[in-house]
Amino acid sequence: MSFNLSSCVPAPVCKDRTTKFTSLDSIIDISSYYGDSSKKDWVAQGEPAAMGGDVLLTMPKNSVGTVLASTTYMWYGNVKARFKTSRGQGVVTAFILLSDIKDEIDYEFIGSDLKTAQTNYYFQGVIDYHNSGNITLSDTFANYHDYEIRWTPDKIEWLVDGQVGRTKERKDTWNSTTQNWMFPQTPARVQLSIWPGGAASNPKGTVDWAGGPIDWNNAPDIKSVGYYYSAFSEVSIQCYNAQNAPGTNKGTSYVYNNVAATNNTIVDGDADTVLGSFLGTGFNLMKDKASASQSGDAPKNTAATIPGGGNGAAGNDHGGDSGNTGGSSGGSSGSGGSGSSGGANSNCPANSFSQDCGNNADGKNNGKSGGSKASASALAMVIAGVALCWL
Repeated sequence: MSFNLSSCVPAPVCKDRTTKFTSLDSIIDISSYYGDSSKKDWVAQGEPAAMGGDVLLTMPKNSVGTVLASTTYMWYGNVKARFKTSRGQGVVTAFILLSDIKDEIDYEFIGSDLKTAQTNYYFQGVIDYHNSGNITLSDTFANYHDYEIRWTPDKIEWLVDGQVGRTKERKDTWNSTTQNWMFPQTPARVQLSIWPGGAASNPKGTVDWAGGPIDWNNAPDIKSVGYYYSAFSEVSIQCYNAQNAPGTNKGTSYVYNNVAATNNTIVDGDADTVLGSFLGTGFNLMKDKASASQSGDAPKNTAATIPGGGNGAAGNDHGGDSGNTGGSSGGSSGSGGSGSSGGANSNCPANSFSQDCGNNADGKNNGKSGGSKASASALAMVIAGVALCWL
């Protein structure tokens, strides 16, 4: 854990990439990943398996499942994934964007409800169950679908098979109490996962949301192949490629320059992202490099988690979710409001990127684009040790 921003290793900037999961060649295990995003597209925790042109994210009995996280970060842009979900009570498949300070955009699928895609978003991990919304579709275990998140500084669109199922506009997320746009705005990784929402160790609310306790003994997939699974065929990431912040990817890495961790605190710069060992930090990337090499680059006293992430579950728990939350369905467009959010402050127009609207009478110099450095705001809290800040 760290309480200093400088101790955290910078996050690799966005790159346009398409991964066809015909093999595991694009994936590196967490125990071997030191932050060089040019070598692999995905870092894995758990047990991915190649089968029939897909990668299976597997969840054997009494495990926490499998998660793949992209090795680069998106600062706005489009991401599309083609996959079949898992099935079964208590089993959750997720396709999400998750930033280091818990900005999050979700697709989640409950294995006991195979005709619903649940969508959600979070600002800095703040729980607001009004933010969720559902999209209705055909059987997600039997059928491949194309799921897409289109994320810009102004809105989020969730699409299924090319049709917009839900839209959320930033202008509707102003929180007059906190004086913030409660809208995801910081560089985020793409995460694909299967996880046991119905595990006995989870809070009752999460188990209920996931459809009930998971069956580790008699479920069809456990009995036939020995694990639950979801099948991913392809993921395509298209960067926002802005000329000026927010949403640039001109440099090597993203870093935060302020603990506020909003879109006006992101620097798109040239700081290195590669560690010499798992003891390295932002203060000393190469710390203990020699001894790590001599020991076969084995991680030292590190938990088996994705850098910046958790144990394979989505970024937020669902203790208050019902699994039946309102939102759009079919091909209609809808939005889930934020409990204390409302219209923008008159000093903070919706086309501004200011996060300090309540403290400046004219709102003119708060969070504006600053040219070569990003002045708009990537899996865990920055202050608690984020991104590739593993220790």
